Amino acid sequence: MGRNNRSWFPGGMYHITARGNRKQEIFRDERDLKKYMQYVTAARQVYPFHLYAYCLMGNHVHLLIEMIDDSPSVIMKSIQSRYARYFNNRHDVSGHLFQGRYGAEFIDSIFYFLFCSRYIHMNPVEANLVRSPEDYRWSSYNAYVTRSNPYHINTSKTLQYFNTPHLTYRQYVTQEKYKAPL
Repeated sequence: MGRNNRSWFPGGMYHITARGNRKQEIFRDERDLKKYMQYVTAARQVYPFHLYAYCLMGNHVHLLIEMIDDSPSVIMKSIQSRYARYFNNRHDVSGHLFQGRYGAEFIDSIFYFLFCSRYIHMNPVEANLVRSPEDYRWSSYNAYVTRSNPYHINTSKTLQYFNTPHLTYRQYVTQEKYKAPL
């Protein structure tokens, strides 16, 4: 019996996750991380979507995306299959790299959208890899708090909620006492 198709629609936003098979590492070094982001960039050119946040961890991936004309399954198939072939060839391994189907949580409110952005950017801190999210190179956090944005993250949708001198995006992400500014 086949899988059920996931519903989606243009303008739908999703928190996408993908984990290594048996929780194994899917990134062994910086070259692997760069290659994954190259495949994300290539997928955006063929299947346009808005990328609001990402975080590449050793054994899993987080993406916060908004659909334009193509489904998350088409986009993720493009990214994941290309990366798995690259990884297996480069590291001379075979078999499944990713554990099952990617996860896709539908973002049904701006509160959840902002929560996911915070969650994604704090992932390396929560995993005790770094003390502060700006210290982690493989997330989109620095696109929000510095001018560094090599993967053309769409920051405007998120930052429009932080146009107040009372709360910056940095404060919202790093200080638990701050709630979403809505």
